[in-house]
Amino acid sequence: MKRDKYYLDLESRGHYKTIDKRSKDYREYKEWKALKDSYNKLKESVSNKPEGLGDTIAKVTGAIGLDKAVKAIVGEDCGCDERKNKLNKIFKYKKIECVNEEDFAYLTNFFKGNTGKVSHTQKIRLVGIYNFVFNQNEKLTTTCSSCILRVIKNLEKYLVV
Repeated sequence: MKRDKYYLDLESRGHYKTIDKRSKDYREYKEWKALKDSYNKLKESVSNKPEGLGDTIAKVTGAIGLDKAVKAIVGEDCGCDERKNKLNKIFKYKKIECVNEEDFAYLTNFFKGNTGKVSHTQKIRLVGIYNFVFNQNEKLTTTCSSCILRVIKNLEKYLVV
């Protein structure tokens, strides 16, 4: 696939508005655009993950409107932010990192064309990505098929998020 700059340049000049929609170049552009959009959604999803229990409680109370009711009764300084930060420190969730665009494209293509067999180089790359995303320390050279299957399933769930 071509580089981002290529597609962005042609897109800014309006090339894809006039091109034949059946052409190979247009199909590649649409594929690139879909991949970019998916990656941006994943990035947003990962960045919006709660850090701990405090964030989860704040989200729930905000959804049901309890936070506004408390602030109306007690005032703006109700101590909610301090409580939220304390709860986040005490009950911290596992931090999940966001993959870079290259790894995202690799994972997307891997899951599109996965035939059930994973080569040694694929295992190394998948375990490396898994270790980065989930802050784990799996051995890159593992031959345990159930470990690799767990890595693949967790990465697949991660992409769906």
